[in-house]
Amino acid sequence: MKFQWFALHVLAGKEQKVRDSINRRLKIDEMEPYIREVLLPMEKVVEVRGGKKTVTNRKLHPGYLYVEMALLDDNRRLLEKPWYFIKGIDGVIGFIGGERPAEVDLEEINTIKAAVIDSEDIEKPKVNFDLGETVKINDGPFLNFSGVIEEIEPDKGKLKVTVDIFGRKTPVELEYWQVEKS
Repeated sequence: MKFQWFALHVLAGKEQKVRDSINRRLKIDEMEPYIREVLLPMEKVVEVRGGKKTVTNRKLHPGYLYVEMALLDDNRRLLEKPWYFIKGIDGVIGFIGGERPAEVDLEEINTIKAAVIDSEDIEKPKVNFDLGETVKINDGPFLNFSGVIEEIEPDKGKLKVTVDIFGRKTPVELEYWQVEKS
């Protein structure tokens, strides 16, 4: 038996519930020899709610889970036990590829895992910004001022915004979460 990664199509909004259900039933249904890991890739995002900065988790691929499992035998035939185990979990729509599940390349999985690890250190804004876009400042000394984005520093999570203060254009450096699209 060879372990490979497969993508599961699941009901949107039920990804975490499906992952937890698979992990909980592994031992009960004696599926540990067939399933190694269930991956639900998420990233941290920052948004401002009610004037407060909140950090939440956002799914990188809504509606999908990745499972490292032995699903095919040495002759590339489907193994019934893990197939029916996964198909029997509430919220699972099916394998990507249908009756002939398509393997997910290990390089792709490593890229997804790297993105998850990177997001643990960086708080990504819930909204993406563009140069020249007008934003409203919702925190700090320039509260309720509007300005135009002149520079974006995604690695630092900062923006340089030009604000009109007393008739003068003044550049201000702000964090992503301190502004919102106007």
